[in-house]
Amino acid sequence: MVQSSCKSPAPVGNGVALPLRGLAALRPRRLKAPRGERAGRRDAQGNCAKRIVGRAAESGGASTTEASAPSSAVSQRNETWGWRGHSINYVVCGEGEPILLVHGFGANTKHFRKNIPVLAKEFKVYAVDLLGFGDSTKAPVDYSMELWRDLILDFQQQFIEKPVVLVGNSVGSLATLMAAASLPEGALRGTVLLNCAGAMNNKALSDDWRIKIAYPIFALIDFLLKIRPVASFLFEKYAQKENIKNILLAVYGNEEAVDDELVDILHGPSQESGALDVFVSVLTGPPGPRPESLIPSVSGPLLLLWGEDDPFTPMDGPVGKFFQSLPDRRPNTQFVSLAGVGHCPHDDRPELVHRNLLPWLEALP
Repeated sequence: MVQSSCKSPAPVGNGVALPLRGLAALRPRRLKAPRGERAGRRDAQGNCAKRIVGRAAESGGASTTEASAPSSAVSQRNETWGWRGHSINYVVCGEGEPILLVHGFGANTKHFRKNIPVLAKEFKVYAVDLLGFGDSTKAPVDYSMELWRDLILDFQQQFIEKPVVLVGNSVGSLATLMAAASLPEGALRGTVLLNCAGAMNNKALSDDWRIKIAYPIFALIDFLLKIRPVASFLFEKYAQKENIKNILLAVYGNEEAVDDELVDILHGPSQESGALDVFVSVLTGPPGPRPESLIPSVSGPLLLLWGEDDPFTPMDGPVGKFFQSLPDRRPNTQFVSLAGVGHCPHDDRPELVHRNLLPWLEALP
């Protein structure tokens, strides 16, 4: 892995994987890029844009889970925030410059179990359960990317007084990118995307040949999910612990990371009242904007960390290709591919994420 040696002088965000295990096979894993292929450039103002393709180093800072955090680690607080009449759970930990972590589909703040203790040693870390997930209300509303964008923007305005670094995974990355594109000048310090989704669901990814092939299946499932008894049957099958574990094993590169704690983190909220309606609304709702349309409105440094073995937003798909090419066209942008890592790099191989993320954070102005 190669880190950019220059700092930015200027201060400063795929769809939901269809949760049916058999359909994951419709997105085959890509062929690996040659080891060590790299390209970098400086723009006319001296800003650094770095593109790193190939394999990130497979050693580095050890990952730390909440359970094994050293005794000197600061305590983590769970708080509740009332937003639009709903209860939103969030976590606060540490002191320093603020970072806001946003999880992906079906996940929650606990998915950052290995990251919060590490980041909180130097930064004030916030993590929020998006409406419909985790310990936040499973509200009977029409879910959309715009809804989650507004939640992030309102959270930032309510709780974070300093310029913030936004960090998101999967659909949380897309919501983060939308928020980054909408924040007022001076409110954004930087943006980190971990395997960014291309949409809330697969409807928007019509330029991916895999989606074109599978579209009749997606359309059928979309139809079936609107039939309540069928949706309930499918969701009950999806939300079983064994099935959740099988899905995780299909999207994680590191099988050892798929432990009982992770399965419980995702399983628990799926058993709450209203979870079925959230599931149906997200999978059948509007896909939201594509990341390609948002990037021109996002200012400041951008770090893109991408698991090479992601079957949901593969590097050879349109979204993956777009982000790989971005450092050649946008200043203050780094793309790092992570070998042997799947759709959730921060939990799959946290030591690789920290090895790249921490120096990037320290280099921010």
